[in-house]
Amino acid sequence: MLTGSPPQGAHPAPALDQEADVAARVAELETRLGDPTDPSNEVSYARLLAADEAGEMSEAGERILDEAVLNAEFVPREHGGRLDRIDSLVRVMRQVFRRDVALGLGYGVTSFMAGVNVWTAGSAEQRERLARILLDGGKVSVAYHELAHGNDFVRNEFEARPAPDGGFRLAGEKQVINNADRAAAWVLFSRTSPAPGSRSHSVLLGERAELDADTYKVLPRYGATGVRGCHLSGLHFEDTPVGDAALVGEVGQGVELALRAFQITRAAVPGMALGAADTALRTVVSFARGRELYRKSVMDIPHARATLSGAFLDLLICDSLSLTATRAVHLLPEETSVYAAATKYLVPKMLTETMHDLSIVLGARFYVREGEFGIFQKHIRDLPVLSLGHAGSAACQATIIPQLARLARRSWFSGEAAPGALFRPREDLPGIPFERLTLASGRDSLSASLVASVDELPSGSPVERAVHSVALKMMDELRQLQESSLALAPQDRTALASPGTFALADRYAVLLAAASVIGVWQQAQGGDDAFLADPAWLAAVLHRLAVRLGQHPADLPDGVDARIHEEVLRRFEQRRSFDLYDTPLAG
Repeated sequence: MLTGSPPQGAHPAPALDQEADVAARVAELETRLGDPTDPSNEVSYARLLAADEAGEMSEAGERILDEAVLNAEFVPREHGGRLDRIDSLVRVMRQVFRRDVALGLGYGVTSFMAGVNVWTAGSAEQRERLARILLDGGKVSVAYHELAHGNDFVRNEFEARPAPDGGFRLAGEKQVINNADRAAAWVLFSRTSPAPGSRSHSVLLGERAELDADTYKVLPRYGATGVRGCHLSGLHFEDTPVGDAALVGEVGQGVELALRAFQITRAAVPGMALGAADTALRTVVSFARGRELYRKSVMDIPHARATLSGAFLDLLICDSLSLTATRAVHLLPEETSVYAAATKYLVPKMLTETMHDLSIVLGARFYVREGEFGIFQKHIRDLPVLSLGHAGSAACQATIIPQLARLARRSWFSGEAAPGALFRPREDLPGIPFERLTLASGRDSLSASLVASVDELPSGSPVERAVHSVALKMMDELRQLQESSLALAPQDRTALASPGTFALADRYAVLLAAASVIGVWQQAQGGDDAFLADPAWLAAVLHRLAVRLGQHPADLPDGVDARIHEEVLRRFEQRRSFDLYDTPLAG
């Protein structure tokens, strides 16, 4: 449960029933945050919008999360926290994001992103100190960004110069850091060598209380179009001394450590954002049911119905890809690099497009910043922030591109399919193997699952035949991708690749999403969720992905659209989430 803070130094045993444990944590947090449509709720949509207008974080929201000791979600169990599964963390944080993206990012995700570096390579003392900061309610920032260099980390200029008497001297600036002004510690990506190349940078953990306050300053806060409540500022250091104990990992390991940490954060954060898209869909369904146009409710207009069903399908697609990426951290850590990058690239992109489609149904009310539909306008501003920053879309594609030719040569159409556990949302997982995360792999079990599914999918009913037909097209698409990847020129196998190569990375991400939804459907057979076991949703999402790839699949069989629409209404009326988990919601 979320209640209470564990004793300092406590190492609680892993939960005996992981699913029961995370379901209870989600339910308690949902109860604490309450019905966001209730005007008397201190974290209602109306009050969150008011805080956003003022450019402030919700004070009540942060207090509630403090009382829930939400920071324990970012601390591994062996250090007194509750972090044992990345997919479970996503489920918990989704409840915060469905109310306020800024609260999700500003309260905790930044601390999670910083902490992963320390959990991955920090010393025992650093891990214990960071755990103590977080469990005591403190915040930690991660400072990668320098505006002059964007995502090109190896050109960053912020220095941690080795000091003659030991330790380092910090000099330079970091910009666009969330919570820089109120963090108890900063994880600093720093140049420790003037030489070019990936071994020129290191990571340091600087604790505010131990730094000479006369040698550094927090820069003025940036104004922001989205996530207005987040404290985005920067840091300026003037020859600030830190000891040898600040070094995380080894000197020169900075780029490697950052890329390994990205595998976890890229896999996790997009799935959290589904909460905001869930609210957007719920808001527009409410509008469509309650408004009349041409003497009919908006819901009765075929285009509006199709848009709402399409948004629901997009959430299922994104959640399936997020699921496989987060579970791959545990089950296929050597392969996670490409899955995490694909998730961080495709999910925010799809959710942003989904929000745009929904805004058309909402019409002029999309522009309203208050009242019943004001939260939609906030979410549509906030969500694109997830596509920016140190792990932005182009950076994620640049992670995928150098691996395409290797995967095409070594894995596609010859590797073993992923284990079924990769696609089972509620099944137990082993611990997080931080030490096994690798920068690149020659294996792709997820694509192998797509190939294997062509021989495994049933083809008896019209809906099953529709699924099988599109799966064949997806396999053909993978074959074409393989040929194109093998033919890439040397320069097109780097981050300096041509636009056409970036388009290959886009198509590959869509194929990974297709493999994910097929895997989820297959593993749902014989389970408790009748909707996930129904081939109707699989046919619909594969049809949608095929269209995204520029294919022209046959029209869906009769009854599929009606089945999807029926499920949208059921979840809306019963206050259930529009993701794979069908979670009960407070309002």
